[in-house]
Amino acid sequence: MKYKLIAIDMDGTLLNSKNEISKKNKEAIKKVTDKGVKVVLSTGRIFPSALHYAKSLEIETPIISCNGAYVAEHGKLNIIYEKPISVEASKEVINLAEKKGIYYHFYDDTTFFARRFSETVNNYYKLNEKIDEKERIDIRIIDNPIEIIDSEKPLVYKFVFVEDDREKLLEFRKEAAKIDGIEVASSWWNNVEIMNKGVSKGRALIELCNVLNIDRSEVVAIGDNENDIPMLKIAGLSIAMGNGEEEVKKIANVVTKTNDESGVGEAIEKFVL
Repeated sequence: MKYKLIAIDMDGTLLNSKNEISKKNKEAIKKVTDKGVKVVLSTGRIFPSALHYAKSLEIETPIISCNGAYVAEHGKLNIIYEKPISVEASKEVINLAEKKGIYYHFYDDTTFFARRFSETVNNYYKLNEKIDEKERIDIRIIDNPIEIIDSEKPLVYKFVFVEDDREKLLEFRKEAAKIDGIEVASSWWNNVEIMNKGVSKGRALIELCNVLNIDRSEVVAIGDNENDIPMLKIAGLSIAMGNGEEEVKKIANVVTKTNDESGVGEAIEKFVL
């Protein structure tokens, strides 16, 4: 099979434990793009964060961000697909999180709204230092999220809720799932992610393939966590990371090495080059 597109998750997949792209991964991606294969970053992150890494790889294909809620070309000159959460659903989600006392943040295409300062916020501040000023993430610590939703009406693509108490987090997820008009997923053991109903990396990948006129059988998808499963299921070849969740490994066609062992580069060399 001659594959034409590789969709790659970022955290836990392309990036190692230091949030870096290994030399082997970079070299494999360079080789495969030189052969005409499109490499697409598919991430839960906010768009500018994904764009930063795409530029470091010197790839210019569209980016799937916000777990598939926002797909755009570099410079956002062409938004291929977007599906924000409704105002009503956003308010319900916020009220539930406030009631349960769970930390959360949410974002549109460029602005990161955080309920308070956190490790994630700090990481984005550090990332901003590496990004061109005009493409930096607008980070805002807010006291009244509902007021922001009502007055500014941001196009919210994704909420992330973080809680180390697993029982508390699972209870929150169970209740959140009852809210109309939302999709619930997770990308890490201590988080819950909420998007508009029907949003997933798989749906976004289908939309992108339609635009690029690429058949799903010609697609390779590589991921490690629950939110990657929809794109793995629609790909011609699905590859799970060695460090991935067991549920991901079970549905994947093959399992590669871990993200700290350049599993992406290993998979590209073995199955695409």
